[in-house]
Amino acid sequence: MSLTVTVYSFSYKNGIPTSENGGGYVFDCRGMHNPGRYEQYKSLTGADAPVIEFLEEQGEVQVFLAGIQQLVTPHINNYIERGFSDLCVCFGCTGGRHRSLYCANHFAAWVHESFPDVTVRLIHREHNIERNIDSHENI
Repeated sequence: MSLTVTVYSFSYKNGIPTSENGGGYVFDCRGMHNPGRYEQYKSLTGADAPVIEFLEEQGEVQVFLAGIQQLVTPHINNYIERGFSDLCVCFGCTGGRHRSLYCANHFAAWVHESFPDVTVRLIHREHNIERNIDSHENI
């Protein structure tokens, strides 16, 4: 049995996602500067270049994700060693559109690159997008 890490983006307005086994992590992206407050970004998502540039220029998103990677790495290694099948990592923000979507995309890519034997499911709940990340995919 191999480990599947499910990575969610979501809006707190619609509640926190639940995991297969009731555990995992929930990270609150609302502490970062919100591109959704600016008209030019409102119709975009965290997967669009202007929003990515906005978030990365601030620098706080890289620090946020680095801390999460450091925290979750031992958990993933432990789950692999113990033969667990599921781990859930959720990123929430106000609308589930900008900050959480960006973070979920980047975290999912990092898990895929760092743990090649782990299956990564990426779910953008508020956008009805769900997919497995494979080695041929750009996130």
